[in-house]
Amino acid sequence: MCGRFAVNKQQVENWLTANLLAGFQCNENLDLRPSQEVSTLIKSDDTLCQQNSLWGIKPAWAKKLIINAQAETVAQKPTFKQAFKQQRCIIPCSSWFEWQSDAAGKKCKYQFKLEQQTPLFMAGIYYQAQDYGLPLLVTLTSKPTNDCAPYHQRMPLLVKPEKINDWLSKDQSLVVPLLSTAEQKFQILAC
Repeated sequence: MCGRFAVNKQQVENWLTANLLAGFQCNENLDLRPSQEVSTLIKSDDTLCQQNSLWGIKPAWAKKLIINAQAETVAQKPTFKQAFKQQRCIIPCSSWFEWQSDAAGKKCKYQFKLEQQTPLFMAGIYYQAQDYGLPLLVTLTSKPTNDCAPYHQRMPLLVKPEKINDWLSKDQSLVVPLLSTAEQKFQILAC
């Protein structure tokens, strides 16, 4: 997955307020980039709540910002395994973007969203980071679905709405079945 997604404020807030968390508030950002603020869902004391975070971490050993972790190895990699065990989050969004080069070498941007125009729920992990004022977050990626495979070799790990509480609350061994994105139909638009 590349490093961009979109948050349509009205779509995300309306769905979340009606279905999961009254009073959820996010910023409109139709081109959300790494290091920017993201509104997420977490569980705190068994209560679903909003947590705003900054997208990306920069461990001392890293040369650049890390924004994604592979779902297949998140439980084993030293950088991610503790956060995966104890600090999972959901990133509600409207769509995500990928770029692909055409035959002439020109990069084309594609937007991926659900056909039914409901929010997507990306899986993530977060880190408490006092130096930044907000927690830091990393999104998880998975192998692509059949719809997405022609555009990129990875895609966001998406959690179905009925599995959000499982992702946020269950023991890490019980969320293993959620570490791949289920086949679903996406609307794919050239931008």
